[in-house]
Amino acid sequence: MQRRAAIRYAVLPVLFALAAVTWALQGVAQPIAQTFAARIERFSEEGGDFDTDNLISNEGSYLEVVPALKSASAPGGVYIGVGPDQNFSYIAQLRPSIAFIVDIRRDNLLLHLLFKALFAASRTRVEYLALLTGRPPPDRLDTWREASLDRIVAYIDAAKADVAASQQFDRKLYGTITSYGVKLNGSDGATLQRFHQTFVTSGLSLKFESRGRPPQRAYPTFRDLLVATDRAGKSWNFLAAESDFQFLKSLEAQDLLIPVVGDLGGVHALTAIADLMAARHERLSAFYISNVETYLSDGKYSQFVKNVSRLPHDAHSVIIRSTFRASISSSDIEPVNQFVAGNR
Repeated sequence: MQRRAAIRYAVLPVLFALAAVTWALQGVAQPIAQTFAARIERFSEEGGDFDTDNLISNEGSYLEVVPALKSASAPGGVYIGVGPDQNFSYIAQLRPSIAFIVDIRRDNLLLHLLFKALFAASRTRVEYLALLTGRPPPDRLDTWREASLDRIVAYIDAAKADVAASQQFDRKLYGTITSYGVKLNGSDGATLQRFHQTFVTSGLSLKFESRGRPPQRAYPTFRDLLVATDRAGKSWNFLAAESDFQFLKSLEAQDLLIPVVGDLGGVHALTAIADLMAARHERLSAFYISNVETYLSDGKYSQFVKNVSRLPHDAHSVIIRSTFRASISSSDIEPVNQFVAGNR
């Protein structure tokens, strides 16, 4: 088993090279690292600290709003969100032309660079989840394209993590990440490896954690988040359907999912994104803000309202938010026009 996993990890650089040749032969433009890195640098501002690891969400309710979201929002436009990979499920359903993940923590930028490299390394969703958690991908990947998410989760749960192979794979991932041209400091490599190895060692039992506070039993595991549904029992996670995963993979390959270090109550990041949207004649599709509003002081909140008002939007633009009671989340959406009118 370990030898087979090592062989799979070893062939990934060859797959990357073959993909590049295929793009060239088909006349498809390869992602431009300078543009991706330049956009991150242009939109980002000074980061801040937050007392959570935030490798996964703690919002078990995050998919309950998807039916209302799909009814309220028109496809296309610009998606903006905060936090880790719960954004991918919203993006997969809304199919925006470009997406920005704006978070005050620089660690969130690094986490999304890790996700981007994993998308590049993965041909299918089961391979993505296997590589993320350090499990050997299953044989005959094509036969898994129509697999249910429950079957994929069961496979990952049953497979044994190969820590040594995943650590070797981390070095290849870091090489891919450095090719994006984003400025990294001396400790970023260790941080990226720590993030990935946390997924490997904890597997699907991983939970959201806060520094200096005991773990909350009510918080969902990574497994819970994957198999979560809306209130009617339908799964909307981006790994539930191969077409959704492939849309995210394509968006990442085109450098159109851009992580940004930014303060929602700051004066730069959202303003710069609004300027780009205006130049592209784009409108806001959805703005996922989680429960960030509760952490914005009076001055910060006023600036946040100004920032939202400045984003080009229409009657279909919505805000997605979460609230918590006893560590259990509740999610809802609000039209941006209503939010702006109510905060004048």
